[in-house]
Amino acid sequence: MADAPLRLTVLGSATPYPAVDNPCSGYLLEGGGARIWVDAGSGTLGPLQRHVHLGELDAIWISHLHADHTADLLTAYYGLVYADVRRTSPLPLYGPPGIADRLAVFLTNGPARSPVESAFAVHELYDGHHARVGGLDLTSRAVSHGMPAFALRAASGGASLVYSGDTAPCPALTRFAEDCSLLLCEADSTAQPADTEPVHHTPEEAGGTARAARARRLVVTHVGRDLAPAEAVARAAARYPGPVDYAAPGAVFAIGRVV
Repeated sequence: MADAPLRLTVLGSATPYPAVDNPCSGYLLEGGGARIWVDAGSGTLGPLQRHVHLGELDAIWISHLHADHTADLLTAYYGLVYADVRRTSPLPLYGPPGIADRLAVFLTNGPARSPVESAFAVHELYDGHHARVGGLDLTSRAVSHGMPAFALRAASGGASLVYSGDTAPCPALTRFAEDCSLLLCEADSTAQPADTEPVHHTPEEAGGTARAARARRLVVTHVGRDLAPAEAVARAAARYPGPVDYAAPGAVFAIGRVV
């Protein structure tokens, strides 16, 4: 599907720290003439540059402020401000409330606050936030992760990608993902905790969310260390009748129109 309206490249999908051959969560989303770095987990900036230079990115979108989804923003800042990256304006950064101050805490080394906004044009997300980047429509939905966290729906040319971010199953995500072309859903947990509120999906729950949303395709990502990817795929497929894949590092998914 070389002419597919959307294209998703997996930069990494490991959690909660990078594997030898798999960075943490990060994806390159291309569509509508735009290129967006979706989550910037540890180790993803390197493989991102196989596809697009920081100076050529159109935006960054961050689901929540855990380090396995944000850590490479710190080194991206150094690239944007102090190295060889040349941009005519700061790089748009869409992220949860407080993202600029969180970055500044790490980046400030003296009495003056680090000028985070010289690198990033920060746009704080909220439930229902909408942005248009090039020909790509981005909508964010609040989900259930025990902290401010968002799912993303990206649409262009009749195709749609929904990315769960990190979240337990919740009605908001199911409704948000209805009839999407591809659901990229986390499957972190082997089983849900008995004594605390869940904050992740099991593979079966990822399959259940995809089925309830009538997603055309499911890709499981953020698979926990206690799960083999093949096991996660098989367990998700037991609850979802459509095609199921794993977000292996380097994998590319062409996302076509829903017909």
